[in-house]
Amino acid sequence: MDHGNKSQPVKFKALRLVAIGCAFAAASLIWVQPGAVAQTPATAQKAASGNVENGKKIYLAKRCWECHDYEGQGGSGPRIGPPRLPLAAVITYIRAPKGQMPPYLAKVVSDAEVADIYAFLQSAQKPTPAKDIPLLNF
Repeated sequence: MDHGNKSQPVKFKALRLVAIGCAFAAASLIWVQPGAVAQTPATAQKAASGNVENGKKIYLAKRCWECHDYEGQGGSGPRIGPPRLPLAAVITYIRAPKGQMPPYLAKVVSDAEVADIYAFLQSAQKPTPAKDIPLLNF
């Protein structure tokens, strides 16, 4: 049997490249300063009025979970839930993302649907602060 250096199947290589690209694209979200895009009263209202259940349905239907996992906790892409950016910044980013993340134009995902997704991601359980974890505070 030859256990030499065989190349990986093309499908696996392509999937790996997409996953790496998603990770880089989503990582750029972390570097966006929260104040870089001001949240207007209109977008703040949309976020407040977003429908969590509809947001979950859209999140799953648009396959966001493939990179960000089922509640936005991160997978091959970064953690996006609960969001650390204002809704306006999220909308701006998904319309013209950096790296490998595909753009989601308004005709694919409306601002109202993004607000619903945002509400769903906001509903995710917040991580426990390190100061509240006894094992980390010795």
